[in-house]
Amino acid sequence: MTDIRHSVGGRISEPIARFLIKTKVTPNTLTITGFLLNVVVAVLVAYEYLLAAGLLLLFSGLFDMLDGALARATGKITKAGAVLDSVLDRFSEAAVLIGLVVYYLYASPLNLGVILVFVTLAGSMMVSYTRARAEGLGLDCKVGFFTRPERVILLAAGLIFSNVLIYFLWVLAVGTMVTALWRLIYLLRKADRPSGDDQGQSS
Repeated sequence: MTDIRHSVGGRISEPIARFLIKTKVTPNTLTITGFLLNVVVAVLVAYEYLLAAGLLLLFSGLFDMLDGALARATGKITKAGAVLDSVLDRFSEAAVLIGLVVYYLYASPLNLGVILVFVTLAGSMMVSYTRARAEGLGLDCKVGFFTRPERVILLAAGLIFSNVLIYFLWVLAVGTMVTALWRLIYLLRKADRPSGDDQGQSS
């Protein structure tokens, strides 16, 4: 699944990145712009403009692809840029989910939505944390299906088709937690194996 996603993403982002080289835009500028767009998405959600929020969320996902593609194309891959990208990705996702909390608190008496948003937020953070912890130990951990691109697409779809948003949140809440636990079990089994047994996994 990772190979397919990277292949499709590369075909979209690489031509745009080549164009952006001429504009002198930096990868960090794209990263920050993507984050700011997610903040706007959160505000739109909180004010119940769900269709606009969903479409803007999909658009902001382009920046998530383009910053890395531009960094590779310009040879500006830096540790600081990687840290900025990863941290703002987490803040971006948290911002949108917080917007959903506000939406459910004020637009709906069904507190189940708030609970599902918080479960999704926790699950999303743990999916990312387990991979980061693995990489800190020199291990590869990309198993599971609910990585950031899949979460963005599902969340955007839920906002666009707002009458069934609660069902998308169920999928996200359960899916992120299952993926986090899947990664934990995978790492527990893999952690003490000889390094030669370390095989890349798709997400």
